[in-house]
Amino acid sequence: MSDARIKDTVKQKYAETALRVLSGNQGKCGCDPVSSNLYDPAETAALPEGAVLASLGCGNPTALAELHDGETVLDLGSGGGIDVLLSASRVGPNGKAYGLDMTDEMVALARANQRKAGVTNVEFLKGEIEHIPLPDAAVDVIISNCVINLSADKRRVLHEAFRVLKPGGRFAVSDVVVRGEIPPPVRKSMELWVGCVAGALEEQDYKSLLTEAGFVDVWVEPTRVYEFEAARAALTGAGLESEVLAREVAGRIMGAFIRARKPA
Repeated sequence: MSDARIKDTVKQKYAETALRVLSGNQGKCGCDPVSSNLYDPAETAALPEGAVLASLGCGNPTALAELHDGETVLDLGSGGGIDVLLSASRVGPNGKAYGLDMTDEMVALARANQRKAGVTNVEFLKGEIEHIPLPDAAVDVIISNCVINLSADKRRVLHEAFRVLKPGGRFAVSDVVVRGEIPPPVRKSMELWVGCVAGALEEQDYKSLLTEAGFVDVWVEPTRVYEFEAARAALTGAGLESEVLAREVAGRIMGAFIRARKPA
């Protein structure tokens, strides 16, 4: 799979999701074992429906990142804006939340959701997470929700994250990681790449890339391990031999909260 093909496939999939939501249709993807039941309904009650329907994450980084009043937050791959809007509430009017997405349709949806929510301390940017359009040392916290695994150049993403963080800044993302080997048919499936499985890093590789980028205090904390039934559902959606492959991948794929810090 070429980097360009991966990027184009991801962009097409998420553009389709945004357009469904903008047209008033259901926006959830087929990977519900990964993306379902992540937010407390009390958190999302005040958000526009479009932000909730377009949520395709694997965790709730805003709840885990321990955001503080006055901080500046950047969400890598912000989609419909759910985590940016939640972050804006947590950092308060003295803080700011940026959302970055490469898909025109998702940026349009996120900006529409921002207007509906009446939130002013938010800015949605068009761009790629491999080339963050912000200056050095611009943000206090980087969050992301099941997006870094979609990038074909994760090393570049993590180096860019390190660059835009202020000294002492925090990296606090939810992502899918794997433990052990994943069968080649799964890795080769573009549908599963877009569905947050095929492109996931092995846990130790994620830690190594963060350390290589300059981060310290690297920690991976599993939040949800996908067992046989969840794995079978994801594989069936990709048209693979689910019964056989699911037994091989069950328990090896997990949603996790990844923490790290840029030295002060």
